[in-house]
Amino acid sequence: MVDNLSVIITTYNKEEYLRKVLLGFTTQINKNFEVVIADDGSGNKTKDLINWFTENSNLSIKHVWHEDNGFRKCEILNKAIVESTYDYLLFTDDDCIPRADFVDVHLKNAQKGRFLSGGYLKLNKEVTDSVLDENIISQEIFRKKWLLQHGQEKSYKLGKVSRNKIYTLFMNLITFTKPTWNGHNVSGFKSDIISVNGYNEDMFYGGLDRELGERLVNKGIVGKQVRYKAICVHLDHPRPYRNRELLLKNRARRKQVREENIVWADNGIDKYK
Repeated sequence: MVDNLSVIITTYNKEEYLRKVLLGFTTQINKNFEVVIADDGSGNKTKDLINWFTENSNLSIKHVWHEDNGFRKCEILNKAIVESTYDYLLFTDDDCIPRADFVDVHLKNAQKGRFLSGGYLKLNKEVTDSVLDENIISQEIFRKKWLLQHGQEKSYKLGKVSRNKIYTLFMNLITFTKPTWNGHNVSGFKSDIISVNGYNEDMFYGGLDRELGERLVNKGIVGKQVRYKAICVHLDHPRPYRNRELLLKNRARRKQVREENIVWADNGIDKYK
């Protein structure tokens, strides 16, 4: 368990979704955190939104921005890590709304030599379009009944929003999903991330988070499953930035990391320290 953490939220020109995510963080039962926005070149609408939350909410926010020069998520993440205050970091995205106990779960389950790997419940477009501010504040969007009423498909995946502690403990123990470093719901110690030189800035969309996690595992820092404990819902949206050639390149890099037991990213965070 740790006392404080920095929440690092990646964003790029999705201010309406980011607004809902930030609203979710205003509901947190544990207030011992700051928010660091890792902004990969968004325009003034995002800046205005962040300024509004800084002035009108209970959130302590840092806005780390660089010029829009193509997909540079790894670079802005490394810059945000350097700017973060606390030595425990929780990473998520601008399309993932956290449940009110999200931060608390990560703080209470933090463990030396481990990173925490969570998941999400992916909302369909119908439900995504139905989410209003009051549904986030009331936490209705984390209730199975509300989700079904608004068009979410019946599925075992709805168990991810269960608040039954015995169920969540059991599911985390038996799930076949391996704990991985992901971009939507993962946390770890800043010192561990820096020890492998942070995110690899030669990586593009598709597996860039996993690659960092695989280097952490090679270093001896292994994942711990909190898939059914640390809960967020993922808003639906298209992904026009998918690029098959770059995806294949990323997969080849990850394969090399695993086979050669690579720990250090040559093009990483050390240039910003």
